[in-house]
Amino acid sequence: MNHAAPATMTAIEIKMPGGPEVLTPVSRPVPTPGHGELLVKVAAAGVNRPDVIQRLGLYPPPPGASDIPGLEVAGTIIDVGSGVSRWRVGDEITALVAGGGYAEYCLVDARLALPIPKGMSLTQAAALPETFFTVWTNVFDRAALCPGETILIHGGSSGIGTAAIQLATCFGARVLTTAGSAEKCAACTTLGAHRAINYREEDFVKVAMAETNGQGVNVILDMVGGDYVARNIKVLATDGRLVNIAFLQGPKVELNLMPVMLKRLTLTGSTLRPRALEEKTAIAEALEARVWPLLNQGRIGPVIDGVFPLDRASEAHERMDSGAHIGKIVLQTGA
Repeated sequence: MNHAAPATMTAIEIKMPGGPEVLTPVSRPVPTPGHGELLVKVAAAGVNRPDVIQRLGLYPPPPGASDIPGLEVAGTIIDVGSGVSRWRVGDEITALVAGGGYAEYCLVDARLALPIPKGMSLTQAAALPETFFTVWTNVFDRAALCPGETILIHGGSSGIGTAAIQLATCFGARVLTTAGSAEKCAACTTLGAHRAINYREEDFVKVAMAETNGQGVNVILDMVGGDYVARNIKVLATDGRLVNIAFLQGPKVELNLMPVMLKRLTLTGSTLRPRALEEKTAIAEALEARVWPLLNQGRIGPVIDGVFPLDRASEAHERMDSGAHIGKIVLQTGA
């Protein structure tokens, strides 16, 4: 056992469902690692859309998870539970967590910890897990994106979008993406998108069909839902795959399923947080084998929009709610 941790820590609590102002710094006991767990002194934590949905009272933590928001952290291991062989006190890691990230200390399942990529700061590394786990499992596992195929990524300037553009490009796919301003579209093409479509000015269906000579795209990664679903089905090629990971415009839609039959389409989707630990572990292993080498070589990396101190989590959420951000928003503990 290592007793370097104090008895209490600063954490961010959701006082009640509501706007960013409900995020309140409080004092909480520092947790103790159980079997297979690490206690991490958090240097930085990523801010993600699920945190916002939890803040609104619409995404409760899964059973057994911390009520503190935050799904990814980076920091230094200060205590190790029983049954852990790979990691030691003093190691620096980044990790996916089911909650508890907005705090000075956080428990991490050792199987979901990953090494800090070469030359990357802890603040940068904190922006990796949630987005890269999500993109890998949806784009490469569920949608089986192949080299030479075309993918349409909605919300290309988001944390998920910026990771998806880079990964799809690195793995030999052609990327089309949508974003809501000229500045965001420019950021997407800088990251490797073949064509960024300003959805406020252009119809993505028309542009995507023109860009594929009328064939349509092979894969679509969508977090919009609503009326995008029918439009996505229009733009999918034969044997195309649509993956939904969120529904900013709502999950209930009216659909003509005839094109699904005629084009042999696959409609799928997933959420990451409630998945079994074994499934998350498999994603972590795939990331370390396939994606971490690209991060170590500097071929891809997180795009960070802004960094806020932990006790100003409400300002970080205001920035996310504004929709003006490009890439990830990160909280720093000052550790």
